[in-house]
Amino acid sequence: MSTPVKLAVVYYSSTGTITEIAKELHDAGVKTGAEVRLLKVAELAPRAAIESNPAWAANHAATADIPEATAADVEWADAIIFGTPTRFGNVSSQLKQFIDTLGGLWAEGKLADKIYSGFVSSATAHAGQESTLLALYNSIHHFGGLTVTPGFTDPNKFTDGNPYGTSHVDAQGANPVDDVTRTAARIQAERVIKIASAIKAAA
Repeated sequence: MSTPVKLAVVYYSSTGTITEIAKELHDAGVKTGAEVRLLKVAELAPRAAIESNPAWAANHAATADIPEATAADVEWADAIIFGTPTRFGNVSSQLKQFIDTLGGLWAEGKLADKIYSGFVSSATAHAGQESTLLALYNSIHHFGGLTVTPGFTDPNKFTDGNPYGTSHVDAQGANPVDDVTRTAARIQAERVIKIASAIKAAA
């Protein structure tokens, strides 16, 4: 009997949208029988900046009990799904900072041959969601990792329309994570675990 896939959902969220999607991915992974760790990356912004935005402060407080990701979590995992809000069409500095700490594992070849995927949110439509995911995947190519995206492998993906990964437009908090995004997250988690399981079984 094969051992369960070990999945790490590693994310950065300021005002909570990415947190909600991360939890959906976590729950979908657990339902498949995977062993899942929900992990946030360290906040780099000063306390004054966080407290100046009520939604940011609320999410910061609400997620205080979620463990911070470490390189050991990435080494542990068979599959990693990274999440980030868009920052000028690119990965948030907080998530990029975490990725940049993985150089030691990379040098030892310990990031290679794992499954990686990504998810994203933005405040407005067409605000760099796809370019952010493509930028994230640049790092995966350097890892020697295997990028697994949802593609259009499920009819529901034609509703949310992003083959690169789960994405959501939060409209400055006016558009909470909905069933379309939750379905996209479920499809992504299930596909990542399916491919990771096949690779793990063949190893």
